[in-house]
Amino acid sequence: MDVVQVSDNTGTTSHKDVSDPEVMVTFPILDAEDGAAIVAWTTTPWTLPSNLALCVNSEFVYVKVKSKSNGNIYVVAESRLSELPVEKPKKGTPSGPVDGNSLPKTKGSTGGKAKNTVAAYEILEKFPGSSLVGKKYVPLFDYFKDFTDTAFRVVSDGYVTSDSGTGIVHCAPAFGEDDYRVCLENQIINKGENLVMAVDDDGCFTKRITDFSGRYVKEADKDIILAVKASIVEEKGRLVKSGSCMHSISFLLEIRYPSYLQSSSQLLILVYWSRFVAVEKLKDRLLENTEETKWVPAFVKEKRFHNWLENARDWAISRSRFWGTPLPIWISKDGVDVEVIGSVEELERRSGVKVTDLHRHKIDHITIPSPRGPEFGELYRVEDVFDCWFESGSMPYAYIHYPFENKEFFNKNFPGHFVAEGLDQTRGWFYTLMVLSTALFDKPAFRNLICNGLVLAEDGKKMSKRLKNYPSPMEVIDDYGADALRLYIINSPVVRAEPLRFKKEGVYNVVKDVFLPWYNAYRFLVQNAKRLEVEGLASFVPLDRPTLVKSANVLDQWINSATQSLVHFVRQEMDAYRLYTELVVVPYLLKFLDNLTNIYVRFNRKRLKGRTGEEDCRTALSTLYYVLLTSCKAMAPFTPFFTEVLYKNLRKVSNGSEESIHFCSFPEVEGKGGDRIEQSVNRMMTIIDHARNIRERHTKPLKTPLKEMIVVHPDAEFLDDITGRLKEYVLEELNVKSVVPCIDQLKYSFLRAEPDFSVLGKRLGKSMRVVADAVKAMSQEDILSFEKAGEITIATHCLKLTDIKIVRGFKRPAGVTEEEMDASSDGDVLVILDLHPDDSLFEAGFAREVVNRVQKLRKASGLEPTDRVEVYFKSLDEDPSVPALILKSQETYIREVLGSSLLDFSMIPEDAVIIAEETYKNISNCDFTIILSRATSKVVRH
Repeated sequence: MDVVQVSDNTGTTSHKDVSDPEVMVTFPILDAEDGAAIVAWTTTPWTLPSNLALCVNSEFVYVKVKSKSNGNIYVVAESRLSELPVEKPKKGTPSGPVDGNSLPKTKGSTGGKAKNTVAAYEILEKFPGSSLVGKKYVPLFDYFKDFTDTAFRVVSDGYVTSDSGTGIVHCAPAFGEDDYRVCLENQIINKGENLVMAVDDDGCFTKRITDFSGRYVKEADKDIILAVKASIVEEKGRLVKSGSCMHSISFLLEIRYPSYLQSSSQLLILVYWSRFVAVEKLKDRLLENTEETKWVPAFVKEKRFHNWLENARDWAISRSRFWGTPLPIWISKDGVDVEVIGSVEELERRSGVKVTDLHRHKIDHITIPSPRGPEFGELYRVEDVFDCWFESGSMPYAYIHYPFENKEFFNKNFPGHFVAEGLDQTRGWFYTLMVLSTALFDKPAFRNLICNGLVLAEDGKKMSKRLKNYPSPMEVIDDYGADALRLYIINSPVVRAEPLRFKKEGVYNVVKDVFLPWYNAYRFLVQNAKRLEVEGLASFVPLDRPTLVKSANVLDQWINSATQSLVHFVRQEMDAYRLYTELVVVPYLLKFLDNLTNIYVRFNRKRLKGRTGEEDCRTALSTLYYVLLTSCKAMAPFTPFFTEVLYKNLRKVSNGSEESIHFCSFPEVEGKGGDRIEQSVNRMMTIIDHARNIRERHTKPLKTPLKEMIVVHPDAEFLDDITGRLKEYVLEELNVKSVVPCIDQLKYSFLRAEPDFSVLGKRLGKSMRVVADAVKAMSQEDILSFEKAGEITIATHCLKLTDIKIVRGFKRPAGVTEEEMDASSDGDVLVILDLHPDDSLFEAGFAREVVNRVQKLRKASGLEPTDRVEVYFKSLDEDPSVPALILKSQETYIREVLGSSLLDFSMIPEDAVIIAEETYKNISNCDFTIILSRATSKVVRH
């Protein structure tokens, strides 16, 4: 038996609030000397003729009360006593309940009503619900009197709540899942036996319900209430209270029929015959096989799926539909012969009919002779089809037509390596896969499982075509590309099996933060590779990997190491079937691209543009080439389209490469020994960030040269990194003339120790205050000794470096103001900038300003880096010789950055083509004009 919702229409289910009748009825306890009756409440009076049991909660306290007005004795839950009506005796008639229509029509009670109700009843006895279990009662109707031996008794179950009704539920097992379960568990009905149905498939009462036979159940509600009030069984009425209540129920929304037909139908819950897989017998093996699998995230298996299996019930696999895979069961009309057909060949052999199509309308007419002989007739196929989840669960073998074909292939490849689906499939596909593979092969259906969360609309609601509360997927893909959408979802709670509120702007942010920087690095490579040809040099061909590995350039070594770290990280996560860790794949890629564009390309512009010689240029370009190629291969599973476009162009300069990036093997880690160089560059960027913060606080742009930067740190290796092989990058990026290392922390800083309460609080408990006071009182020497030793004992507690925060404050030299010297610290390193104005640095600063204007003018003119132009400078100052002398003194720097000298405007040929001309005012107290042109040959002096 299976319990389902049925309706005579076809459509989709929804819920809405409706007004339904509510009644309280009595069930007199058999052999109760005082005439006590149990009171039950329901909003489905049409189920009362099918009542077979009453259910209480054994944990609740129940009371037996006597009406002070008419002497009726009722049993209800103590917490629901206020729901009983205040009964009044009628004049000239025996005492009985008042007409339900005169009682309050809404469920619930107020404080005043509760007081009146309690006052109207005398509490005779209190007892636990367990004491009611087993008591027999008088049924309302005699339609099921043949069940008297097992039915019409009180049972107990935890599904009975105290938030409505009387704390006592009437059970009709044919019309409710809990009703069915409770009656089955208490042997009121038996599993596998015919359950007598009082309602047919059209929602009308059967002949068994003689007084209401043929009537639609909802239409019979009023007459059933009247029958209960008049009592067919006894002279005394059984109705305690009637009224109506508002509640939410399931409806079937009409979506296929014409508008003149009924638009919606209330769903009825009915029991129907079904065929089952005996899952309960497989439960232990299901749990054991599940333990052999790995789930990501693990909690889905350990909690959600494990709990589901622990409470697994037999699986109803038959459905009463036309379309679907027919059940291969043939049965005789008397039900004695039941044959399960195992193949098309067997069906053809036993029926003598050629089978070419397994749909119902092609095989339902096929019969099989009875194995008992011709006199017993023929066997006919049962009408039902398979639950579609049975077919889904059969996927690992059904898709290769096993066991009729591909046996060897199946045996070698089952179980599959992994499956991936949403969290809602925990009780769907994941479950049916495991059930069928356990039943058939005693194995799990998969080795690994990736479970994702659900994608919701931006407002947190389920995406709905009717509500149109989400953007069109094709619109998102057309605007931003499928790869951006993929990365957005990968970088979301969905990969942790949590819900995602989808936002279109989130996809745009992926384009802005990931694909634009990535593409810019690629474009920079292409532009500068093309520049070699423009300058008449040999075409770009990347150097071989062994040569590049030996590069002496520190940033080449660093970016190669960072690329290997990316490959190692992605491979590690994919091997573990993860799209996330504490460092999620997308944030890791973002950090890598930021390093590539804002450190490697930015700091190596001169090398990549050929300013440091052709050989060095080709080394830098080859390094960038392999970094882009390797990163594309590593990220191809995540961004298949974008990486394919880049790869198609990159492969043009590499002989023997695969036609598509998706034909390439995933890159191998070529040795992971660059942690030290990565640490050094990270330290450099820390110093640069601190210095930039100081400049921003004092509105000192990077184009303004500064004289000195002091770096204070207790680790000599740290200082060697900054003042050694990385020094030139620090000086150029920060535009300072010198970097001074300082290992003496107390020269420029003071130290302060603070306990980490988040770490120590739980561990120390009441000792926390004593330890905290001692930590805060540590002297400078104590702190230095603690950092060197790595631990300290305070009040018998051993504290490590992770337990105490060391704060480094700037100790400004005497007589020096904040405007002249300032610092920035993160608790580890202290960076100090000398902000004194220095006239000797003016020339370098002015040269940077001019170069910056030239570069901006080139960009505004739409020039490519490979476009060769002449740059002319014209001073608008009263004394033009001053800026001219300055620029001449800075000629080396200007040529390194621009690739050519800055020419005096008087040298412009008369036939020159002027590309752009712009005048600038008050730049380092100078006014000037920049002119870009394409010159021919003739020079005219002005």
